[in-house]
Formats: sequence, C-alpha cells, structure tokens
Amino acid sequence: MRGEVLHYDQEQGFGFITGADGKRYSFAREDLRREMALVRGAEVEFQPDGDRAGNVFSVRVGMSTPAESAAPAATPLAGGAPAAPAHFGRNAENGTTESTGLWSYFRRGLTTNYVNFSGRARRKEFWGFCLFWTIGLVVAIGVGLSVDLSRGDVEGGGDEPIVMFGLFGLYVLLTILPWVALIVRRLHDLGLTGWLAILCFLPYVGGLATLVFALIPTQGGDNKWGPVPAGVRF
Repeated sequence: MRGEVLHYDQEQGFGFITGADGKRYSFAREDLRREMALVRGAEVEFQPDGDRAGNVFSVRVGMSTPAESAAPAATPLAGGAPAAPAHFGRNAENGTTESTGLWSYFRRGLTTNYVNFSGRARRKEFWGFCLFWTIGLVVAIGVGLSVDLSRGDVEGGGDEPIVMFGLFGLYVLLTILPWVALIVRRLHDLGLTGWLAILCFLPYVGGLATLVFALIPTQGGDNKWGPVPAGVRF
C-alpha cells in the first residue's frame, strides 16, 4: 500500500504513516527495508498488518540515507515552482486540510473520531466539542420537557417527565464514547498516557481533573502519539 509519512522520531525509532485508505499505521525502525532518515510528507510503500506498517521503503523524495537527509525534499518543476507533496486519506479526495473550527471539531468528534483513541487533541478541539455538546444537551432537555408538558405529564406535580429523562439518557449514552476518546487524545497532546482519563470519571476529583487537562497547553514538538495538531502556534 502507498502512504505518506506523518511523523518519525529518528532517535527513538518509531513513527506513523497515513495510508491511502485513510488509516494511520505505526512503524518502528526495524520495519524499514533499510536504515534511512525519514522526513514528514515522504511518500512510501508498505505492507499493512493490522495497525502496523511493515517493509517500509521510499517511493519518491523525502526518504534518504542519513548522509542525504539534508537534501531538499522536493524538486522544482520546469516553471520553477516546487513540486506539490502527495496527500493521502480523507483529505486526498479534495486536496484540502481539515477545518479547525469549533463546529468542525464537534462534528468530527461524533463521526470520524467517535472511537478514535489515538492521536492528539488540542485545547480548541476539546472546548469546541464541550460547547456544542452542551448546546445539544440543552436542546434535548428542552424538546423532551416540551413533549412532557404537551402531554400533561408534569402538570400539577403528577407524573415524572419521562420523555425528558429518556432523551437526556439517550444523548449521554450516545456521546460517552466520543467524550472518553477526546479526553484520551487531549492527554496524548500533553505527552501523557491516556489511562489518566480514569481520573476524570472519579467522584469528587473528576471535574477538577478534566478542567486541568483541558487548560494545559499543547506539548511542543512531536511526541509518540503524533505531530503537533493543525493550527497550534507556539
């Protein structure tokens, strides 16, 4: 399969490749066909094995021997303009990068990142999801309460607002996995293990732990969970 190098740590000998199928594969130094210096954006061929890439080798520029690693990663075209890098995955179809807007983060959190426990999530992504999740919760409660009132379920202190409680429970149930995945990715963005997400669900300290993790700035530079998220400036 063809892919593009997303990140490679030469010292620790591990990295990630975005495959032409849109999935991300991890690889280590021993998965390289030969010892080479990889740069981000290099086009490679590899053999997928689950979430692991094996037998990785260069297709174009961007991958070289250590002595050649200082060479330019792109060759100018006849008109003098540099060659455009290849793109793979979800952005390959339209040639654009993913939006970093608050709504876009929320939408991807409920679709492509629904159970994505790998990669990193910046502070803006966390707060964007939090904002629109809260709006959705208010809407669900409002709709449920309106239905209960129209049926007379809560008039005169009688029956419980069953529809409201039902919509509330369904909404929380459908969004709990995206929340956990988002917290794990936020921890990765800080250079921490995702297992610390357990602290966010403990009584008494859960809310405080979540707030602290949400406010800490992005860790500078790439880490073993991936490169710095798009849009982050230091």
